[in-house]
Amino acid sequence: MNAILAVLFSGNLSGHEMNRTKSISKYVLASFMIAAGTTHFVNPEFFLKIMPPYLPFHHALVLASGLCEVSLGILLVVPRCSRWAAWGIVALLIAVFPANLHLYQHQEIIPASPLVHLLRLPFQGVFILWAYWHTRAAAATP
Repeated sequence: MNAILAVLFSGNLSGHEMNRTKSISKYVLASFMIAAGTTHFVNPEFFLKIMPPYLPFHHALVLASGLCEVSLGILLVVPRCSRWAAWGIVALLIAVFPANLHLYQHQEIIPASPLVHLLRLPFQGVFILWAYWHTRAAAATP
């Protein structure tokens, strides 16, 4: 898995360049997580619509997932917490996947083309791989 990610993200980068790329990637991922988490508080109605009906406490879960996204995004850029935060992001993205699946199965909830709804599913996988890349220690530079 790491070899695949290294090829995808690094090409022919040296160890120093790879660390720089990974650092930038970490800040971009953190920004995405903080922005997405904030949206849970600014526009909770969107997330309430896509909650699977079999889950209880919809409003509390929307707020809790938003708080987790913001917190994990912040912790991702704290060196002592970074790897654990990345694992937390992986777990969180897996935990919220049922909402994306529910939206795909009930596309009338949010009007969009079927292709847009379909692409949300593998896009979640891309974010999981992205976060997973940050569960690994940075390469040692000579």
